[in-house]
Amino acid sequence: MGSKGYLIANVMAFPRYIIAYGLVLIVVVFDQWTKMVVLATERFKALECLDRPSLCGNIELSPIMDLTMVWNRGISFGMIQSEGIMRWFLVLVSFIVICGFLVWVAKTKRLPTLISLGLIIGGAIGNMIDRIRFGAVVDFLNFSDIYFFYVFNIADASISCGAALLIIDHFFLDRHKENKNYDENAT
Repeated sequence: MGSKGYLIANVMAFPRYIIAYGLVLIVVVFDQWTKMVVLATERFKALECLDRPSLCGNIELSPIMDLTMVWNRGISFGMIQSEGIMRWFLVLVSFIVICGFLVWVAKTKRLPTLISLGLIIGGAIGNMIDRIRFGAVVDFLNFSDIYFFYVFNIADASISCGAALLIIDHFFLDRHKENKNYDENAT
């Protein structure tokens, strides 16, 4: 077997779920690191404004993007703001969803699905960590100058990209594969 055949055989034998778990780790570490930097930036006074529903601070970076520290007590895009027992309900729901996606990772072999799930799980864990630690999620990426009025974070971006890839995979890529298999079997 040539070196090219050996490489292909080893890549195919590589447990693909490790890709998803690796992405989970990368997303969680990068998300928490960026949040740590934001929380440590004196200009934001993030921990001082934890109990106030106002913006903590703002750093203008460019005509299209700012860093704006906001505590999000809700779910996506600030919907369903929650405190007290509802905070823990959201943690529980996040945990159940994460467990469901981990089961999905164990059962799938499709690379785009594994990448999607890794991004979604990593983002969900990153935001769940914030909710457990602070009762709210650290949001800081602000593109309101280009009329996107939601402030978000790396975990949110990861979840959104993972969900978009999952939709593309299951409605376009997977369907294309099914059509190709049908065409091959029909001949």
